[in-house]
Amino acid sequence: MRKLFLAVSAMAFALGVQAQNVTNSPYSQYGYGKLADQSSGASRGMNGLGIAVREGNQVNFQNPASYSATDSLSFIFDAGVSIQMTNFQEGQHKVNANNSSFDYFIGAFRMFKHVGMAFGAMPFSNVGYNYYSYNTLGQNGSMGTTATINTNTYKGDGGLHQVFLGVGVEPLKVKGTSLSLGANVSYLWGRYDKSIINSYSDDFVNTLSKYYQCNISDLKYDLGVQFQQKFGKKDAITIGATYSIGHNLHGTPECLIISENSQTLVSDTTTYKANGEHALPTMIGAGAMWNHAGKIRVGVDYNLEKWGSVKYPIYSVVNDQPQYVMTEGLMMDRQKFTLGGEFCANPLSRTWINRVKYRFGVSYATPYIKVNGHDGPSEISASLGLGIPITNGWNNRSTVNISAKWAQQNASGLIKENMFMISVGLNFNERWFAKWLVQ
Repeated sequence: MRKLFLAVSAMAFALGVQAQNVTNSPYSQYGYGKLADQSSGASRGMNGLGIAVREGNQVNFQNPASYSATDSLSFIFDAGVSIQMTNFQEGQHKVNANNSSFDYFIGAFRMFKHVGMAFGAMPFSNVGYNYYSYNTLGQNGSMGTTATINTNTYKGDGGLHQVFLGVGVEPLKVKGTSLSLGANVSYLWGRYDKSIINSYSDDFVNTLSKYYQCNISDLKYDLGVQFQQKFGKKDAITIGATYSIGHNLHGTPECLIISENSQTLVSDTTTYKANGEHALPTMIGAGAMWNHAGKIRVGVDYNLEKWGSVKYPIYSVVNDQPQYVMTEGLMMDRQKFTLGGEFCANPLSRTWINRVKYRFGVSYATPYIKVNGHDGPSEISASLGLGIPITNGWNNRSTVNISAKWAQQNASGLIKENMFMISVGLNFNERWFAKWLVQ
């Protein structure tokens, strides 16, 4: 009961934590925004590798089957922050933006033999952008020297957040072979507000502005499995798979069209509700990892997210009739490939430097959004990381995980993004459930 109370208390705290807006990307105006990195501090050093990661001293919420590996004497708590520096380039124009955020917190403990539980909070997606475009419509005035300039200002903020509770069970463990199953149940909630505000330099022109908004709340379900086979005393291969159930989300998108007469300052607002709800796609993942004596770990992940079958609302005018309709084809299936690994000279050494973990990872991801009917930008990224042991008089099990990541999003004719991120995660691994012998 004590362990369950700790989990419930932390979950209650999580409900009061919402992810900050951590993007300035104009691409976050499409779909659900910029998808958040679903990885913790140790995984970030390997660029998000995690489907087949199975360790007793780290929480890997990318595959809930891994919770069954949690050390029976420990309570693990992990929290992370990051700083992002992004450069946007369009032709010869360049703009820089900086962001910082509290990214996640997660915890795990052993409930029973072969059964582990985890909980936590993290963002699912982020929306944040503010830019404008303009064009010259013609000449006014008696001398023909005044041009009417039409300006559209694009603004958006919000995103989706999630808290989760998960369980991992190991029903099979014999002679170097183990099979684990797991599930996460998440509460997903959030809101987005997007707008296109129309204005003219000429006061005698009517304006037409659009405001898009939606409140979303629902449950999210993730399943996982891991199979591990040991070879000899030092080597093991782990194969993992994950499955997220696609389904509709509670929340009807709305579009507000505001027409304003610049002379009389009288405005007319019309509200349109979409003929359906937002939805989550089916997501599938598979991965494999080789572990040599806890010193060398190398793995690969593949993720497929079926966004192409998810409808998204779009405002249009058909036969002089405005409509706001859930439409397919505005997003596309996303694939991601990741290769990563970790090296540690001697994880059991009493020498501090020998227990430092060195990590690396590279990834390639296809887009999930379309921009004006064309494929959005693909992403390539690479990361390096360190797992630094914390050593003092009462604890030698906790670590500080530091990683540096570079990512580039690019597509022909679109804005190029170069992002550099520094992440710091504190992984507290405490022996809360040890039975002390008093003499």
